[in-house]
Amino acid sequence: MTPHELLRAAPVMPVLVVRDAALAVDLAHALIAGGLRTLEITLRTPAALEAISSIRQQIPGALVGAGTVLNPADWLRAQEAGAQFGISPGLTPALLEAARRSERPFLPGVSTASEAMTAMDAGFTALKLFPAEAVGGQALLKSLHGPLPQLLFCPTGGIHPGNAGAYLALPNVGCVGGSWLAPEAAMEARNWQAITELARQAASLRR
Repeated sequence: MTPHELLRAAPVMPVLVVRDAALAVDLAHALIAGGLRTLEITLRTPAALEAISSIRQQIPGALVGAGTVLNPADWLRAQEAGAQFGISPGLTPALLEAARRSERPFLPGVSTASEAMTAMDAGFTALKLFPAEAVGGQALLKSLHGPLPQLLFCPTGGIHPGNAGAYLALPNVGCVGGSWLAPEAAMEARNWQAITELARQAASLRR
């Protein structure tokens, strides 16, 4: 799968903070049942790598990757756990080089035209815009499309059901990152039906 295909696999990519790895498989099943099979497990908790590994081993239909990849060591550990793609909130020369050496899709994070050009010079044309709303959101993406039409973005940060559709209508947006799909209260209550319904609503959004 190419990075562009990854971004077009579903309109919304769930951005998941998993604190208990024992819940990871049920969470993935709930999201996939709602129509979202591309899952970003952020490396923000000690349980993240185990969660990625469990999903890879038990749900062949899932496409699971690691988010919040901050350095080459993070990316190596994520790949060893079975991550099929990686996403970073930013970019550094060391991380770009490590990502280039891997055959797995990787989305560097950018927030300016200069960062987008740096990523493009390194061979990356599928990018994460972060934090999307804070750095200009839809207006920034519209402005970037003119000089950099070859770039495709996954804006993340401040995206919610109320504005996701407007982002998805932009020609340079492949999908949006959504942290609203797995509310902590629903996770703690193991209310998988509620999460499936949120996923179903997100999957119905049109690009």
